[in-house]
Amino acid sequence: MIPPIIHEIEARSAINPVQGMPFKWSLNPYKGCGHGCSYCYARAYHTYLDLPPSSFETQLFAKTNVAAVLRRELRRPSWRGESIAIGTGTDPYQPIEGQYRLTRQCLQELAEVDNPGSITTKGTLVIRDIDVIGELARRTNFTVHISLISLDAELLRRLEPGAPPPASRLRAIERLSAAGIPVSVFLSPVLPGITDRTDQIEAVVHAAAEHGARDVWTSTLRLGPGVKEHFMDRLAADFPNLVSSYTRLYGSTMGAPIGYQLRIQNELDGARRSNDMAGTAREPISGGPRSRAGQLALPI
Repeated sequence: MIPPIIHEIEARSAINPVQGMPFKWSLNPYKGCGHGCSYCYARAYHTYLDLPPSSFETQLFAKTNVAAVLRRELRRPSWRGESIAIGTGTDPYQPIEGQYRLTRQCLQELAEVDNPGSITTKGTLVIRDIDVIGELARRTNFTVHISLISLDAELLRRLEPGAPPPASRLRAIERLSAAGIPVSVFLSPVLPGITDRTDQIEAVVHAAAEHGARDVWTSTLRLGPGVKEHFMDRLAADFPNLVSSYTRLYGSTMGAPIGYQLRIQNELDGARRSNDMAGTAREPISGGPRSRAGQLALPI
């Protein structure tokens, strides 16, 4: 991967309103992401910066004042202490978090006022912050979601070249769970013909359960404008035999057919039942935005 260029910027706001999702507020300390996932829905956000979606992993933005802004917003009389989802438009534990520590600073601000929330990440750096996350989990409703779409390390090196390998993410789940922090897995998005075999789905769910995850969510690949072009280019390079299939599936639409979505959800549900998972994390299958857990089209 090309080394990223990091731009330091100042945020005007930290907590962003969200509509049509299971939560009302989001927080993203960064723009862009060094994990470089070829399928990431958030690539489209770089177009708002007059940058191509392909630059999502090479042009990164660190909101250096985000914790200070968050501190002010959490103390406004109008703020009601509602849950905040961290990592909806970028990974809060991508590699540059090791340098900037913005996610940790934001968590410390949330812990100051016991504000509930959640983190979604592929980054194993999350275990660095077990102390703060553990405090939040003990005193309020706080959850960590680890994104993991396959146990095949070689496959993920092609799909997610900058992300930690699956074994490392499973160890992070185990560490978080052992600390009493609720952890679930986002098996999302499922990629047709690449990660959607029944045995692949069952293997992820079983590994998640074995390492202490409480539940698993899923959704299928969604290819919006900009993201579709980038993903199809990567598909042609890495999986050329699948290009015609994806052209049929996604040629005139952003989402997979509803029948396919239902099949994946049913297979996941069967795997969850086999592993005695609680079943509290299921998202409905529909054409609306709530069907895209793990691929949320949100403000950044």
